[in-house]
Amino acid sequence: MELIDKLSILADAAKYDASCASSGAPKRSSEGKGGLGSTNGMGICHSYTPDGRCVSLLKILLTNFCLYDCQYCVNRRSSDVPRARFSPEEVVTLTLDFYRRNCVSGLFLSSGIIRSADYTMEQLIRVAKLLREEHQFRGYIHLKTIPEADPLLIEEAGRYADRLSVNIELPTDAGLQTLAPEKDVISIKQAMQTIHIGEQTVRSEPRAPRFAPAGQSTQMIVGADATDDSTILHSAEALYGNFGLRRVYYSAFSPIPNSPKSVPLAAPPLMREHRLYQADFLLRSYGYRASELLQGPGDLALDIDPKLAWALDNRQVFPLDLNRAEATLIARIPGIGLRTTQRLIELRRQRKIRYEDLTRMRCVLIKARPFIITSDYHPPLAETSSAILHGQLRDKPQPQQMGLWG
Repeated sequence: MELIDKLSILADAAKYDASCASSGAPKRSSEGKGGLGSTNGMGICHSYTPDGRCVSLLKILLTNFCLYDCQYCVNRRSSDVPRARFSPEEVVTLTLDFYRRNCVSGLFLSSGIIRSADYTMEQLIRVAKLLREEHQFRGYIHLKTIPEADPLLIEEAGRYADRLSVNIELPTDAGLQTLAPEKDVISIKQAMQTIHIGEQTVRSEPRAPRFAPAGQSTQMIVGADATDDSTILHSAEALYGNFGLRRVYYSAFSPIPNSPKSVPLAAPPLMREHRLYQADFLLRSYGYRASELLQGPGDLALDIDPKLAWALDNRQVFPLDLNRAEATLIARIPGIGLRTTQRLIELRRQRKIRYEDLTRMRCVLIKARPFIITSDYHPPLAETSSAILHGQLRDKPQPQQMGLWG
């Protein structure tokens, strides 16, 4: 098979994995060092760096042949999709060629399981090792970790990759056992723990070898089973706490050709995936708990964002006097973010905060207004009903959504 034909198959097969972020990578440059490539420490496929540059990763599978028959996966053993396999040398050639054409800044490499977990992991490591040692490639490398692989291989992968990821796939052990019985939840978490220990070792021992400086991430598939958003967020919260993950990515289940009857025939609303990302950001950056965002079983509201939903459910906290309230509470006001919170704290050290200050800071006042008090503003009583506010502040209906990859 021609290399271009392999690329067509294996790039398309890789699109279902959302966990290809490169945030947190160290700055490296080839200038004056004889190497090739650079990274400025942030970027996702077709995303943007802090200085405004578009950063892309070559996102491919080493192979879409697989020993496993995971029911939600297009590359499962029983699927009739076209198959292909790269050699490690072919992946290296593609990565360098795309880099020299200024198409990518790095590589995201995953794979189906072939022969064994150890053999597959060895092949992935060989790609990274060739890039780093033979070609002095200094760009970003993200390797997918094979959970059942020997921990020593995972440790070796961390010496060459900027980020490692171990996909949990489904948020519950029961869901994984039902749809992917050949996968082992224990081995997935053991692999995460191996990476976590490697990160901790580097932080505690200054002379320790470099190890996955951009940390680890994972992916959960949303809508492949009946798991609700509350369970998903509690699972994500546990993963952040137990393994120090940098990110949990959420991927709306996409019906695949000739899907088995064990998975849905229709995709969940893409807005559900969006709301989970918003809620995840509140967990990571704002100090919310999963139990605050959803107090019981169920899904996040689709018509309002999770921060607004929390504020409407906790009206006893509001309105907040911006000249007196703690910063952590101000950050929970809908329409006011972390940076604006810090600017408000700095401003009130100099003088009283006025309503026009919020306008100047570009707060989303249509959302913030019912929840704030300033030196010259107090929300009218007519805006105190959560039901009325929900109706007023709900998101406008969006045009019909395109397919997940359309």
